[in-house]
Amino acid sequence: MQRFRIRGGRTLNGEIEISSAKNSVLPIIAATILCDDECIIENVPMLDDVFVICDVLKSLKVNVSIDVGNRIFRINSKDMLPLDLSENLIRKMRASFLVLGPLVSRFGKACIYMPGGCNIGLRPIDLHLKGLAALGADISIVNGCVEIIAKRLVGSNIYLDFPSVGATENLIMAATLAEGKTIIENAAKEPEIVDLAVFINGMGGDIQGAGTSKIVINGVKKLRGVSHIPIYDRIEAGTYIVLAAITKSKFSIKGINEEYLNPILSKFYEMGLDMDVNGNEIFVNGDSDLKPINVKTLPHPGFPTDMQPQLMALLSITNGASTIIETIFENRFMHVMEMCRMGANISIHDRVAIIEGVSKLTPSTVKATDLRAGAALILSALSCEGESEITDIYHIDRGYSSIECKLRKLNADIERI
Repeated sequence: MQRFRIRGGRTLNGEIEISSAKNSVLPIIAATILCDDECIIENVPMLDDVFVICDVLKSLKVNVSIDVGNRIFRINSKDMLPLDLSENLIRKMRASFLVLGPLVSRFGKACIYMPGGCNIGLRPIDLHLKGLAALGADISIVNGCVEIIAKRLVGSNIYLDFPSVGATENLIMAATLAEGKTIIENAAKEPEIVDLAVFINGMGGDIQGAGTSKIVINGVKKLRGVSHIPIYDRIEAGTYIVLAAITKSKFSIKGINEEYLNPILSKFYEMGLDMDVNGNEIFVNGDSDLKPINVKTLPHPGFPTDMQPQLMALLSITNGASTIIETIFENRFMHVMEMCRMGANISIHDRVAIIEGVSKLTPSTVKATDLRAGAALILSALSCEGESEITDIYHIDRGYSSIECKLRKLNADIERI
Protein backbone atom coordinates (compact mmCIF):
# COMPACT_ATOMS: atom_id res chain seq x y z
CA MET A 1 0.00 0.00 0.00
CA GLN A 2 1.31 3.45 -0.93
CA ARG A 3 2.08 6.15 1.62
CA PHE A 4 3.62 9.61 1.73
CA ARG A 5 6.92 10.27 3.45
CA ILE A 6 7.23 13.94 4.38
CA ARG A 7 10.15 15.83 5.86
CA GLY A 8 8.65 19.05 7.13
CA GLY A 9 9.92 22.33 8.49
CA ARG A 10 10.84 23.88 5.15
CA THR A 11 9.84 27.34 4.00
CA LEU A 12 8.04 27.01 0.68
CA ASN A 13 8.12 29.36 -2.29
CA GLY A 14 7.20 29.64 -5.93
CA GLU A 15 3.87 29.15 -7.65
CA ILE A 16 1.22 26.45 -7.60
CA GLU A 17 -1.59 25.92 -10.10
CA ILE A 18 -5.11 24.82 -9.19
CA SER A 19 -6.85 22.04 -11.11
CA SER A 20 -10.45 22.02 -12.27
CA ALA A 21 -12.93 21.21 -9.52
CA LYS A 22 -13.50 17.51 -8.96
CA ASN A 23 -16.98 18.27 -7.61
CA SER A 24 -17.76 20.05 -10.87
CA VAL A 25 -16.20 17.53 -13.24
CA LEU A 26 -18.02 14.49 -11.83
CA PRO A 27 -21.63 15.69 -12.40
CA ILE A 28 -20.62 17.14 -15.79
CA ILE A 29 -19.30 13.72 -16.86
CA ALA A 30 -22.58 12.18 -15.67
CA ALA A 31 -24.55 14.80 -17.64
CA THR A 32 -22.96 13.72 -20.92
CA ILE A 33 -25.39 10.78 -20.78
CA LEU A 34 -28.19 13.22 -21.59
CA CYS A 35 -27.23 13.55 -25.25
CA ASP A 36 -26.03 11.18 -27.97
CA ASP A 37 -23.43 13.56 -29.44
CA GLU A 38 -19.78 13.80 -28.44
CA CYS A 39 -19.03 16.06 -25.50
CA ILE A 40 -15.52 17.38 -24.84
CA ILE A 41 -14.36 18.26 -21.33
CA GLU A 42 -11.04 20.07 -21.08
CA ASN A 43 -8.53 20.55 -18.25
CA VAL A 44 -9.86 17.51 -16.40
CA PRO A 45 -7.97 16.60 -13.19
CA MET A 46 -6.47 13.11 -13.36
CA LEU A 47 -8.12 11.79 -10.18
CA ASP A 48 -9.20 8.35 -9.06
CA ASP A 49 -12.82 9.52 -8.70
CA VAL A 50 -12.82 10.82 -12.27
CA PHE A 51 -11.60 7.47 -13.60
CA VAL A 52 -14.19 5.62 -11.50
CA ILE A 53 -17.13 7.56 -12.93
CA CYS A 54 -15.68 7.05 -16.42
CA ASP A 55 -15.57 3.32 -15.70
CA VAL A 56 -19.24 3.54 -14.71
CA LEU A 57 -20.03 5.09 -18.09
CA LYS A 58 -17.91 2.52 -19.92
CA SER A 59 -19.88 -0.26 -18.21
CA LEU A 60 -22.95 1.26 -19.91
CA LYS A 61 -21.19 1.04 -23.30
CA VAL A 62 -20.39 4.75 -23.43
CA ASN A 63 -17.35 5.62 -25.55
CA VAL A 64 -14.86 7.45 -23.29
CA SER A 65 -11.59 8.64 -24.84
CA ILE A 66 -8.99 10.15 -22.49
CA ASP A 67 -6.02 12.26 -23.60
CA VAL A 68 -4.08 12.13 -20.34
CA GLY A 69 -1.28 14.44 -21.49
CA ASN A 70 -3.65 17.27 -22.48
CA ARG A 71 -6.27 16.37 -19.86
CA ILE A 72 -9.06 16.21 -22.44
CA PHE A 73 -11.98 13.77 -22.17
CA ARG A 74 -14.16 12.96 -25.19
CA ILE A 75 -17.40 11.23 -24.24
CA ASN A 76 -19.99 9.89 -26.67
CA SER A 77 -23.03 8.00 -25.38
CA LYS A 78 -24.68 7.43 -28.77
CA ASP A 79 -24.41 3.64 -28.41
CA MET A 80 -25.10 3.63 -24.68
CA LEU A 81 -27.25 0.87 -23.16
CA PRO A 82 -29.25 1.28 -19.92
CA LEU A 83 -27.66 -1.78 -18.28
CA ASP A 84 -27.60 -2.59 -14.58
CA LEU A 85 -24.62 -0.83 -13.04
CA SER A 86 -21.70 -2.61 -11.40
CA GLU A 87 -22.16 -2.85 -7.64
CA ASN A 88 -18.41 -2.59 -7.07
CA LEU A 89 -18.07 0.62 -9.09
CA ILE A 90 -21.02 2.36 -7.45
CA ARG A 91 -19.84 1.46 -3.96
CA LYS A 92 -16.36 2.79 -4.72
CA MET A 93 -17.56 6.35 -4.98
CA ARG A 94 -20.70 8.18 -3.96
CA ALA A 95 -20.67 10.49 -6.99
CA SER A 96 -21.37 7.46 -9.19
CA PHE A 97 -24.96 7.86 -8.03
CA LEU A 98 -25.13 11.00 -10.19
CA VAL A 99 -25.75 8.86 -13.28
CA LEU A 100 -29.19 8.00 -11.86
CA GLY A 101 -30.93 11.23 -12.90
CA PRO A 102 -29.67 11.33 -16.48
CA LEU A 103 -30.26 7.58 -16.96
CA VAL A 104 -33.92 7.84 -15.94
CA SER A 105 -34.32 11.04 -17.93
CA ARG A 106 -32.99 9.55 -21.17
CA PHE A 107 -34.04 5.90 -20.96
CA GLY A 108 -36.92 5.87 -18.48
CA LYS A 109 -35.26 3.34 -16.20
CA ALA A 110 -32.23 2.69 -14.04
CA CYS A 111 -31.02 0.08 -11.59
CA ILE A 112 -28.25 1.18 -9.28
CA TYR A 113 -26.76 0.08 -5.95
CA MET A 114 -26.50 2.27 -2.88
CA PRO A 115 -23.45 4.56 -3.20
CA GLY A 116 -20.14 4.47 -1.33
CA GLY A 117 -17.41 7.07 -0.71
CA CYS A 118 -15.68 8.59 2.31
CA ASN A 119 -16.97 7.36 5.66
CA ILE A 120 -17.62 10.84 7.05
CA GLY A 121 -21.24 10.37 8.01
CA LEU A 122 -24.72 9.58 6.78
CA ARG A 123 -25.50 11.00 3.36
CA PRO A 124 -28.97 9.62 2.68
CA ILE A 125 -30.29 9.36 -0.86
CA ASP A 126 -33.93 9.91 0.10
CA LEU A 127 -33.90 13.48 -1.30
CA HIS A 128 -32.80 12.15 -4.68
CA LEU A 129 -35.54 9.52 -4.69
CA LYS A 130 -38.31 11.82 -3.43
CA GLY A 131 -37.47 14.30 -6.16
CA LEU A 132 -37.51 11.64 -8.87
CA ALA A 133 -40.82 10.34 -7.54
CA ALA A 134 -42.22 13.88 -7.79
CA LEU A 135 -41.20 13.84 -11.46
CA GLY A 136 -43.25 10.68 -11.99
CA ALA A 137 -40.81 7.84 -11.38
CA ASP A 138 -41.76 4.56 -9.66
CA ILE A 139 -39.10 3.53 -7.15
CA SER A 140 -38.36 0.25 -5.42
CA ILE A 141 -35.38 -0.84 -3.31
CA VAL A 142 -34.50 -4.53 -3.14
CA ASN A 143 -31.34 -5.91 -1.46
CA GLY A 144 -29.58 -2.55 -1.58
CA CYS A 145 -30.40 -1.98 -5.24
CA VAL A 146 -32.53 0.99 -6.29
CA GLU A 147 -34.75 0.34 -9.30
CA ILE A 148 -36.43 3.30 -10.94
CA ILE A 149 -38.89 3.15 -13.82
CA ALA A 150 -40.61 6.09 -15.49
CA LYS A 151 -42.56 5.88 -18.74
CA ARG A 152 -42.02 9.60 -18.88
CA LEU A 153 -40.83 12.28 -16.47
CA VAL A 154 -43.09 15.29 -16.04
CA GLY A 155 -42.05 18.62 -14.56
CA SER A 156 -43.08 19.29 -10.98
CA ASN A 157 -42.44 21.51 -7.96
CA ILE A 158 -39.82 19.95 -5.68
CA TYR A 159 -38.87 21.20 -2.23
CA LEU A 160 -35.66 19.81 -0.76
CA ASP A 161 -35.74 19.34 3.01
CA PHE A 162 -31.99 20.06 2.96
CA PRO A 163 -30.01 21.87 0.21
CA SER A 164 -28.21 18.69 -0.87
CA VAL A 165 -25.66 19.24 -3.63
CA GLY A 166 -25.98 15.71 -5.02
CA ALA A 167 -29.78 15.74 -4.99
CA THR A 168 -29.89 19.17 -6.64
CA GLU A 169 -27.54 17.96 -9.40
CA ASN A 170 -29.40 14.70 -9.97
CA LEU A 171 -32.77 16.44 -10.17
CA ILE A 172 -31.49 19.14 -12.52
CA MET A 173 -30.26 16.42 -14.88
CA ALA A 174 -33.46 14.39 -14.58
CA ALA A 175 -35.65 17.44 -15.24
CA THR A 176 -33.63 18.60 -18.27
CA LEU A 177 -35.39 16.15 -20.62
CA ALA A 178 -38.66 15.97 -18.64
CA GLU A 179 -41.90 17.28 -20.08
CA GLY A 180 -42.73 20.79 -18.87
CA LYS A 181 -41.34 22.97 -16.09
CA THR A 182 -39.64 21.80 -12.91
CA ILE A 183 -38.99 24.09 -9.96
CA ILE A 184 -36.49 23.02 -7.28
CA GLU A 185 -36.80 25.05 -4.08
CA ASN A 186 -34.26 25.12 -1.26
CA ALA A 187 -31.75 24.00 -3.87
CA ALA A 188 -28.02 23.85 -3.15
CA LYS A 189 -26.20 27.05 -4.20
CA GLU A 190 -22.65 25.72 -4.66
CA PRO A 191 -20.55 27.07 -7.56
CA GLU A 192 -20.38 23.52 -8.93
CA ILE A 193 -24.18 23.62 -9.39
CA VAL A 194 -23.76 26.75 -11.51
CA ASP A 195 -21.07 25.06 -13.59
CA LEU A 196 -23.30 22.05 -14.25
CA ALA A 197 -26.10 24.36 -15.39
CA VAL A 198 -23.70 26.23 -17.71
CA PHE A 199 -22.66 22.89 -19.23
CA ILE A 200 -26.22 21.65 -19.78
CA ASN A 201 -27.38 25.02 -21.13
CA GLY A 202 -24.45 24.83 -23.56
CA MET A 203 -25.95 21.56 -24.78
CA GLY A 204 -29.27 23.29 -25.38
CA GLY A 205 -30.88 22.92 -21.96
CA ASP A 206 -32.97 25.61 -20.26
CA ILE A 207 -31.92 26.01 -16.63
CA GLN A 208 -32.42 29.26 -14.77
CA GLY A 209 -31.53 30.33 -11.24
CA ALA A 210 -28.55 28.03 -10.61
CA GLY A 211 -26.60 29.42 -7.66
CA THR A 212 -29.80 30.51 -5.90
CA SER A 213 -32.23 28.57 -3.73
CA LYS A 214 -34.80 28.39 -6.55
CA ILE A 215 -33.86 26.67 -9.80
CA VAL A 216 -36.25 26.50 -12.74
CA ILE A 217 -35.74 23.86 -15.45
CA ASN A 218 -37.80 23.98 -18.63
CA GLY A 219 -37.62 20.54 -20.18
CA VAL A 220 -36.29 20.19 -23.73
CA LYS A 221 -36.66 17.29 -26.15
CA LYS A 222 -33.05 16.91 -27.22
CA LEU A 223 -29.55 18.07 -26.35
CA ARG A 224 -26.42 18.41 -28.47
CA GLY A 225 -22.73 17.91 -27.83
CA VAL A 226 -20.63 20.72 -26.37
CA SER A 227 -17.08 21.55 -25.32
CA HIS A 228 -16.57 22.79 -21.75
CA ILE A 229 -13.81 23.83 -19.33
CA PRO A 230 -14.92 23.30 -15.69
CA ILE A 231 -14.35 25.86 -12.95
CA TYR A 232 -11.29 25.87 -10.71
CA ASP A 233 -11.31 23.80 -7.51
CA ARG A 234 -12.02 26.20 -4.64
CA ILE A 235 -11.27 23.52 -2.02
CA GLU A 236 -7.86 22.80 -3.51
CA ALA A 237 -7.18 26.55 -3.54
CA GLY A 238 -8.22 26.82 0.11
CA THR A 239 -5.99 23.88 1.00
CA TYR A 240 -2.92 25.60 -0.47
CA ILE A 241 -3.76 28.88 1.25
CA VAL A 242 -3.60 26.95 4.52
CA LEU A 243 -0.30 25.46 3.35
CA ALA A 244 1.27 28.92 3.06
CA ALA A 245 -0.04 29.92 6.48
CA ILE A 246 0.89 26.72 8.32
CA THR A 247 4.47 26.69 6.95
CA LYS A 248 4.98 30.48 7.32
CA SER A 249 5.67 30.63 3.58
CA LYS A 250 5.05 33.07 0.74
CA PHE A 251 3.87 31.86 -2.66
CA SER A 252 1.33 32.43 -5.43
CA ILE A 253 -1.69 30.28 -6.20
CA LYS A 254 -2.92 30.45 -9.81
CA GLY A 255 -6.44 29.48 -10.81
CA ILE A 256 -8.93 30.94 -8.35
CA ASN A 257 -12.33 32.58 -8.49
CA GLU A 258 -12.48 35.18 -5.71
CA GLU A 259 -16.29 35.17 -5.58
CA TYR A 260 -16.44 31.42 -5.10
CA LEU A 261 -13.60 31.54 -2.54
CA ASN A 262 -15.08 34.34 -0.40
CA PRO A 263 -16.60 32.07 2.29
CA ILE A 264 -13.12 30.60 2.81
CA LEU A 265 -11.14 33.82 2.40
CA SER A 266 -13.31 35.65 4.93
CA LYS A 267 -12.16 33.32 7.71
CA PHE A 268 -8.50 33.67 6.75
CA TYR A 269 -8.86 37.47 6.76
CA GLU A 270 -10.46 37.19 10.21
CA MET A 271 -7.39 35.28 11.39
CA GLY A 272 -5.15 38.06 10.09
CA LEU A 273 -3.63 36.19 7.14
CA ASP A 274 -2.00 38.49 4.57
CA MET A 275 -3.42 37.76 1.10
CA ASP A 276 -3.46 39.72 -2.15
CA VAL A 277 -5.92 38.73 -4.88
CA ASN A 278 -5.14 39.79 -8.45
CA GLY A 279 -7.57 38.40 -11.02
CA ASN A 280 -7.41 34.61 -10.95
CA GLU A 281 -4.27 34.60 -8.80
CA ILE A 282 -3.71 35.04 -5.07
CA PHE A 283 -0.42 35.74 -3.30
CA VAL A 284 -0.32 34.48 0.29
CA ASN A 285 2.15 35.78 2.86
CA GLY A 286 1.98 33.23 5.66
CA ASP A 287 4.72 34.87 7.72
CA SER A 288 2.45 36.59 10.24
CA ASP A 289 0.91 35.95 13.63
CA LEU A 290 -2.61 34.61 13.35
CA LYS A 291 -5.58 34.88 15.69
CA PRO A 292 -7.88 32.06 16.85
CA ILE A 293 -11.40 32.06 15.42
CA ASN A 294 -14.74 30.32 15.72
CA VAL A 295 -16.12 28.53 12.66
CA LYS A 296 -19.38 26.81 11.80
CA THR A 297 -19.64 24.70 8.64
CA LEU A 298 -22.73 25.42 6.55
CA PRO A 299 -24.04 24.87 3.03
CA HIS A 300 -22.77 27.41 0.50
CA PRO A 301 -22.33 30.37 0.89
CA GLY A 302 -21.30 29.32 4.40
CA PHE A 303 -17.91 27.91 5.33
CA PRO A 304 -17.55 24.58 3.47
CA THR A 305 -17.27 21.34 5.40
CA ASP A 306 -14.65 20.22 2.87
CA MET A 307 -12.28 22.87 4.30
CA GLN A 308 -12.91 22.05 7.95
CA PRO A 309 -10.03 19.55 8.50
CA GLN A 310 -7.48 21.78 6.74
CA LEU A 311 -8.51 24.82 8.77
CA MET A 312 -8.31 22.73 11.93
CA ALA A 313 -4.70 21.87 11.10
CA LEU A 314 -3.87 25.58 10.95
CA LEU A 315 -5.80 26.40 14.12
CA SER A 316 -3.92 23.65 15.96
CA ILE A 317 -0.76 25.80 15.84
CA THR A 318 -2.53 29.16 16.20
CA ASN A 319 -2.07 30.68 19.65
CA GLY A 320 -5.31 30.67 21.67
CA ALA A 321 -8.54 28.70 21.70
CA SER A 322 -10.66 28.17 18.57
CA THR A 323 -13.87 26.24 18.01
CA ILE A 324 -15.26 24.48 14.97
CA ILE A 325 -18.91 23.40 14.81
CA GLU A 326 -19.54 20.74 12.16
CA THR A 327 -23.18 20.88 11.01
CA ILE A 328 -23.00 18.94 7.73
CA PHE A 329 -21.53 15.51 8.54
CA GLU A 330 -21.77 13.92 11.97
CA ASN A 331 -18.61 11.85 11.57
CA ARG A 332 -16.20 14.40 10.16
CA PHE A 333 -13.83 14.64 13.11
CA MET A 334 -12.01 11.34 12.48
CA HIS A 335 -8.82 13.25 11.68
CA VAL A 336 -8.69 14.68 15.22
CA MET A 337 -7.14 11.54 16.73
CA GLU A 338 -4.47 11.53 14.01
CA MET A 339 -3.69 15.20 14.59
CA CYS A 340 -3.41 14.56 18.30
CA ARG A 341 -0.75 11.95 17.51
CA MET A 342 1.22 14.87 16.10
CA GLY A 343 0.84 16.88 19.30
CA ALA A 344 -2.33 18.87 18.58
CA ASN A 345 -4.55 19.72 21.56
CA ILE A 346 -8.09 19.13 20.34
CA SER A 347 -11.15 17.94 22.25
CA ILE A 348 -14.49 16.89 20.78
CA HIS A 349 -17.89 17.50 22.34
CA ASP A 350 -20.58 16.06 20.09
CA ARG A 351 -20.25 18.18 16.91
CA VAL A 352 -18.00 20.84 18.44
CA ALA A 353 -14.21 20.74 18.30
CA ILE A 354 -12.26 22.89 20.73
CA ILE A 355 -8.72 23.56 19.51
CA GLU A 356 -6.10 24.88 21.93
CA GLY A 357 -3.21 26.08 19.80
CA VAL A 358 0.24 24.62 20.50
CA SER A 359 3.58 26.17 19.53
CA LYS A 360 4.40 23.40 17.05
CA LEU A 361 3.43 19.90 15.97
CA THR A 362 5.69 16.86 16.06
CA PRO A 363 6.30 14.34 13.26
CA SER A 364 4.50 11.02 13.44
CA THR A 365 3.04 8.17 11.40
CA VAL A 366 -0.66 8.87 10.82
CA LYS A 367 -3.50 7.55 8.69
CA ALA A 368 -5.66 9.43 6.19
CA THR A 369 -9.19 8.58 7.32
CA ASP A 370 -10.85 10.36 4.40
CA LEU A 371 -10.02 12.72 1.53
CA ARG A 372 -9.92 16.09 3.31
CA ALA A 373 -8.51 14.58 6.51
CA GLY A 374 -5.61 13.30 4.42
CA ALA A 375 -4.98 16.78 3.04
CA ALA A 376 -4.99 18.18 6.58
CA LEU A 377 -2.40 15.63 7.68
CA ILE A 378 -0.13 16.58 4.77
CA LEU A 379 -0.38 20.21 5.86
CA SER A 380 0.39 19.27 9.47
CA ALA A 381 3.39 17.13 8.46
CA LEU A 382 4.84 19.91 6.29
CA SER A 383 4.59 22.35 9.21
CA CYS A 384 6.76 20.40 11.66
CA GLU A 385 10.45 19.54 11.57
CA GLY A 386 11.27 15.89 11.11
CA GLU A 387 9.93 12.95 9.14
CA SER A 388 6.28 11.91 9.07
CA GLU A 389 4.47 9.20 7.17
CA ILE A 390 0.87 9.22 6.02
CA THR A 391 -0.80 5.93 5.16
CA ASP A 392 -4.04 5.13 3.31
CA ILE A 393 -3.31 7.90 0.83
CA TYR A 394 -5.72 6.46 -1.73
CA HIS A 395 -8.24 8.75 -0.03
CA ILE A 396 -6.12 11.78 -0.95
CA ASP A 397 -5.76 10.63 -4.55
CA ARG A 398 -9.53 10.85 -4.89
CA GLY A 399 -9.46 14.64 -4.72
CA TYR A 400 -5.95 16.04 -5.28
CA SER A 401 -4.28 15.57 -8.65
CA SER A 402 -0.55 14.72 -8.35
CA ILE A 403 -0.38 16.53 -5.03
CA GLU A 404 3.19 15.49 -4.29
CA CYS A 405 4.38 16.83 -7.67
CA LYS A 406 2.69 20.19 -7.06
CA LEU A 407 4.14 20.43 -3.55
CA ARG A 408 7.65 19.58 -4.73
CA LYS A 409 7.48 22.56 -7.09
CA LEU A 410 7.17 24.69 -3.95
CA ASN A 411 10.29 23.07 -2.46
CA ALA A 412 8.37 20.64 -0.22
CA ASP A 413 10.13 17.39 0.70
CA ILE A 414 7.46 14.78 0.00
CA GLU A 415 7.65 11.43 -1.74
CA ARG A 416 5.24 8.62 -2.53
CA ILE A 417 6.59 5.24 -1.40
